[in-house]
Amino acid sequence: MAVLVVAEHDNASVKDATNKTITAALALSKDVDVLVAGQGAGAAAGAAAGIAGVRKVLHAEGAAFEQGIAEAIEGLVVPLMANYDAVLFAATATGKNAAPRIAAALDVSPISDIQEVVSGNTFVRPIYAGNALETIESSDAKKVITVRTTAFGAAGAGGSAAVESVAAGAATAAITFKGAEIVKSERPELAGAKRVVSGGRAMGSADEFHNVIEPLADKLGAAVGASRAAVDAGYAPNDYQVGQTGKVVAPELYVAVGISGAIQHLAGMKDSKVIVAINKDADAPIFAIADYGLVADYKAAVPDLMGELTKAGL
Repeated sequence: MAVLVVAEHDNASVKDATNKTITAALALSKDVDVLVAGQGAGAAAGAAAGIAGVRKVLHAEGAAFEQGIAEAIEGLVVPLMANYDAVLFAATATGKNAAPRIAAALDVSPISDIQEVVSGNTFVRPIYAGNALETIESSDAKKVITVRTTAFGAAGAGGSAAVESVAAGAATAAITFKGAEIVKSERPELAGAKRVVSGGRAMGSADEFHNVIEPLADKLGAAVGASRAAVDAGYAPNDYQVGQTGKVVAPELYVAVGISGAIQHLAGMKDSKVIVAINKDADAPIFAIADYGLVADYKAAVPDLMGELTKAGL
């Protein structure tokens, strides 16, 4: 069984999500190749070749790949699938965008958000906002899979795979990239951060969110997240949202400030290693999964915490 992993990268290096997707692929087969498609992505292809367990790296160059346009990825991957039994994507915005198109072109059912590989055709995935797990068996000859990367460890270094150039392929639709509004921050990227500080609707305003959550995040060297309620209220941008319809994270430390713990939010962060919750409602659902819970008003608790962190030299 040959497996192709489509890499997430920034043209210079591969992202941690790729390493974790490779781990899932290696549970399927020992014959794992990685596809690096980009613009000036030679360095990323070289980095992928150094990941343990990778048999070969396929390197495709094209302007459309720089922006991860799904139609361009489809045009590249579908012909390559003649040589592969499965293709895996990280369950990110890029993966979720491209995988269904490829599955449709191959006339198979996509298998989304797997968190365990049972066998070559059997997988476990969460349903009902992560409150239940579903074991599915696929009889499709070709499998198109997205991987919940928080459920897999990252493949390490030590590989020495060969890098092979492949033709870019033809896009299946006339799509033109017009532009992107990208939020740039010196903080860690939310999806891969080891520490996350999130704020909820209790913040009351965007100014309060920025004045409370961001200094604490900076103190901890953490990424900033938010509940859907906080995002819907305009306190934080959409790319801060953690939850079922936002980003799924599993950091070493997750600090939830003023977040009640709706099912939608818990689905996106309950796999965090250590969860700290600050909420003045002792019955808030988030306390049911928190490792450390403080029943207090964040307006007093967060400044106290900041003071203690300063004393500790942070």
